[in-house]
Amino acid sequence: MYNIRLFVEDNGHEIFLGALIQRFASIYGVSIDPRFGNAEGGYGKMVSELKEFIKDLLTDQEELPDLLIAATDSNCQGLSKRKQQIERSLKGYSGNVIYAIPDPHIEKWLLLDSAAFKKVLGKGCPAPPQKCERDFYKRLLREAVRATGVNPPLGGIEYGEDIFWVLRSHPYPHPHNLMSNYS
Repeated sequence: MYNIRLFVEDNGHEIFLGALIQRFASIYGVSIDPRFGNAEGGYGKMVSELKEFIKDLLTDQEELPDLLIAATDSNCQGLSKRKQQIERSLKGYSGNVIYAIPDPHIEKWLLLDSAAFKKVLGKGCPAPPQKCERDFYKRLLREAVRATGVNPPLGGIEYGEDIFWVLRSHPYPHPHNLMSNYS
């Protein structure tokens, strides 16, 4: 059983990454024990909990995971800058890390495949424009779900896992390709 610790900025990352790692586990026939740290409170809260976890690891209060995944939106800062910010939180950690940094936001990823969106919600959605505005893609996701006749109690992110399972436009990366993201 592989112990995977995930530190995520919000519910969207938890839903999407939870489905992604379950898919990899299923494809490769491995057992996993995913444990999430934080799913509310945004980037600052995620980084704070990640630092606390690393501190506990370095003082033997936590078990070293087989894999650590740190997930946060790039928020239009770009992959490199956001990754560097997270790396500062990992000072002293020498285990395997994957940085899951959607650019610019996880909600945009859910809107990119109109066919998958339609399969899940009965009606497609327009391709989202590129914007750097706080909560822009959260609002677009909520509006796209409402346009299907559904009132999304969580803003539409609750359909993220279902959309993930039918995504077709962006092939799932082979896990060996993810190895290049290890530190």
